[in-house]
Amino acid sequence: MAEIDKRVRVARRVAQELKNGEVVNLGIGLPTLVANYLPQGVSIILHSENGFLGIGSEPESGKEDKDLINAGGKPASILANGCCFDSATSFAIIRGGHVDTTVLGALEVDQKGNLANWMVPGKKVTGMGGAMDLVTGAKKVIIAMEHVNKDGSPKIVKECTMPLTAKEEVDLIITDMAVIAVHSDGLYLLEIGEDITVEQVISCTDAKLILPTGHIPIFGEEGSKER
Repeated sequence: MAEIDKRVRVARRVAQELKNGEVVNLGIGLPTLVANYLPQGVSIILHSENGFLGIGSEPESGKEDKDLINAGGKPASILANGCCFDSATSFAIIRGGHVDTTVLGALEVDQKGNLANWMVPGKKVTGMGGAMDLVTGAKKVIIAMEHVNKDGSPKIVKECTMPLTAKEEVDLIITDMAVIAVHSDGLYLLEIGEDITVEQVISCTDAKLILPTGHIPIFGEEGSKER
């Protein structure tokens, strides 16, 4: 399966978790694809930590505005009912609990819901950005990522080894292989990908998974979503 197929698979599944009218922050990278796959009839208000509510899609080539960029520094648009504001107001929205859902990537997630997503030890980084605020301020935290690293090593681990972004804040993990809910007693396997087996998910996951009894739905089957 090509890399882009994995990313699209994750984005499509994450989009099913978003509800009409929610204020949603999409992190840099894979999470930004989610807005392209919202179910029919679902309209969300996209928040960008650099100071937007109602941020739109990437503009057509030649129609970019240097003053309209998303948190990743890429050209963006703003919807007719959108607005922009300073960074202090943006983070007041985040820290005040006004973001319903945030979707972020991860370097590691562990079985307690701890998240490491801002730096690899020994490598230069520009800083944590708004990740720490988002995962503690949003009502729901969804991690959207590929299940394993390029070398095949697990990203869902027993205990994070990289510097933490936040402790015990992750609610749901959606990868190209599985949907996994984080609860106080561990990680629950909710769904698997269409061409994925339970055995494959287990072998690619360092943390222990709690399996349901009976049938495990494939992505998006009726009644399978975490609520």
